[in-house]
Amino acid sequence: MTVEGTFPLGAATAVALIYRGMNPLLATLCAFLVGMVAGLITGLLYTKGRIPILLAGILVMTAAYSVNLRIMGRANLSLLGKSSLFKNDFLASLPQYFDSVFVGLVVIIVVTLLLVFFLNTNLGQAFIATGDNPTMARSIGIKTDRMTIMGLMISNGMIAMGGALVAQNNGYADVNMGIGIIVIALASIIIGEVAFGDLSLTQRLVAVTLGSILYRFVLLIVLQLNFSANDLNLLSAIILAICLLLPRFRKFFHFDRLIERSVRDERNN
Repeated sequence: MTVEGTFPLGAATAVALIYRGMNPLLATLCAFLVGMVAGLITGLLYTKGRIPILLAGILVMTAAYSVNLRIMGRANLSLLGKSSLFKNDFLASLPQYFDSVFVGLVVIIVVTLLLVFFLNTNLGQAFIATGDNPTMARSIGIKTDRMTIMGLMISNGMIAMGGALVAQNNGYADVNMGIGIIVIALASIIIGEVAFGDLSLTQRLVAVTLGSILYRFVLLIVLQLNFSANDLNLLSAIILAICLLLPRFRKFFHFDRLIERSVRDERNN
């Protein structure tokens, strides 16, 4: 639940710093660091304070709302007339909307490669072991509390950086821009899992990215059916619910057996 506070926190931090004259790249990095602080607080509340993780996230999310107002000094702040990562000669020469696509691809590729490298280190493997089975990880000497805090810091840092990029692309930051962001994240992960099946960890990182793209395409198709943009969060929740129910549908209608039978028949032929 920290996500819905960290996303606008990163946006507010970056926009406020750019508004005051800081370089957009440095402002984005500062947003990443502020997001890590939010993740650190959530992690400490959970691991040291023994507060349930959901409640810890809600507490930080609630506090972040007031922090965002303090940072911006108002409910929203515009970048009108200010520089951003999306304002340079090269991006201006691209066709309309391709500037967002280009910056998004560069960020996704860099972040994915860094995550793949990190997760293949000894520290990364300890991180994975903690996520898979904390009890087993503790039994082999891994400091699971540290790994949990580290995971929350890295994830919230990236979420805040995403908020900073979205705010710069939109040209403003708003304290309410994090509402529903957790549904979008879950939908992207689940669509990637459902669409591409069993994958290795590296492939799963790519699948999540592709899942977010598919999710946006699904929303675009739905909105083309004359639904209002005000229904976006409702549509997001419905799409997520359908994705969560797909494994149940497959089991109920015996789709897996039908697929296995068709594969077996093809081999026999």
